Amino acid sequence: MKYRQLTKEQFEELHKEFATFLGTQQIDVKEWNEIKSTKPNVAEDEMNLFSDLVWDKVLTKANYLEHFSSNSLNLFRCDGEEIQRIVVTVSKPGFDFLNEKDYSWFVDNSKDDSVDYFKGQKPYLKERNFEIFELIEQGSVISNGDLYEAVFKIIS
Repeated sequence: MKYRQLTKEQFEELHKEFATFLGTQQIDVKEWNEIKSTKPNVAEDEMNLFSDLVWDKVLTKANYLEHFSSNSLNLFRCDGEEIQRIVVTVSKPGFDFLNEKDYSWFVDNSKDDSVDYFKGQKPYLKERNFEIFELIEQGSVISNGDLYEAVFKIIS
């Protein structure tokens, strides 16, 4: 398995796609139920294979990630050969990016002296999709890139 198996909720959300996937392997509902009860290892392998296919598709399309924590905002642009990163910190006592009021303050005061920006990039040390997957597993979420691009304009 390349990534991790989808959660039960993700499988439920993608049940039609999973059924189509099984259909491409000429496994119908009756046969799938039999496989699950008599060959759980085979069922697990099929679920793992489907999970990897879904993850690969999602990660290939992912171009931006965001990771919010109380003391910093990490923004990523995932290019083909390297990943760009912007880290935003605010040196105001008690500031918390996870607090809606503080985040709104940052949006309105992004050029304030208490706001610090760090920008960097690095080539992927592993396969691109796997590095993006690792960032997601550490709490990043896929985004549309609007925040990254807005912050990038501020610091450029």
